[in-house]
Amino acid sequence: MTADLDPARIIRLERVMNAPRELVFKALSDEKHLDQWWGPEGFVNETHAMDFSVGGLWHYTMHGPDGKHWPNWIRYTEITPPARIAYDHGAELGEPAHFRGMILLEDEGGKTRVSLILIFETVEARDATVEFGAVEGGRQTLAKLDAYASRLHG
Repeated sequence: MTADLDPARIIRLERVMNAPRELVFKALSDEKHLDQWWGPEGFVNETHAMDFSVGGLWHYTMHGPDGKHWPNWIRYTEITPPARIAYDHGAELGEPAHFRGMILLEDEGGKTRVSLILIFETVEARDATVEFGAVEGGRQTLAKLDAYASRLHG
């Protein structure tokens, strides 16, 4: 696993959420919640199908503020409530995954530290994704999750 987490092949983002871990996990595991916050600022998410189970598929489209449509799929490879979700992530159905992802949730006294880790096959694939704007997009996505989970928490 150490080779999988070679810093040259990963993007890792963290944010402490103002909501308990179980609630944040729920916002990550239910399509009615995911469609409310998933994606960078200005993007609207549309779920076509979701099976939140190991081996299950989440098929969705992100609609960008410029009118462009971004097909996506996630195949869940590990689900450990309320602490961890691992998955493969790709674009068009039938295409290979672009990267592997992990979402780790750690309790911090009623708040939740969310770590989003994207693992790429090559340094070049990681660098191209960084250049595409994935780091800022990931930060915006985590901020939207924080705001959404905080509203649910009350």
